[in-house]
Amino acid sequence: QAQVVESGGGLVQAGGSLRLSCAASGSMFSINAMNWYRQAPTKERELVAASSDVADTVYADSVKGRFTISRDNAKNLVYLQMNALKPEDTAVYYCKMQIKRTRWDAWSGYWGQGTQVTVSS
Repeated sequence: QAQVVESGGGLVQAGGSLRLSCAASGSMFSINAMNWYRQAPTKERELVAASSDVADTVYADSVKGRFTISRDNAKNLVYLQMNALKPEDTAVYYCKMQIKRTRWDAWSGYWGQGTQVTVSS
């Protein structure tokens, strides 16, 4: 069974930086999309950044120019570098990976447990 685990959250002052990491482990054949989402209290979960298997990237308008998604396919890792953080970036950040467990399986989405990012003003 594949699993996805995030790390790197914490408390930071406005204007600061954090880097989140997400690692996939377990039985896998291939990973396609690697995405970061976030969910603030009382709000719906939203896509923050996405990376395809050929490293095409997409960002939410609210984080463009401040956040950078990158991936290490050899290590099944995806990162989210967050700079110039704002209090409105405070949320639980989730990693989601599209994984095939075997050559014959369909793609399935695997979510991590989430990591808290808190930005103080």
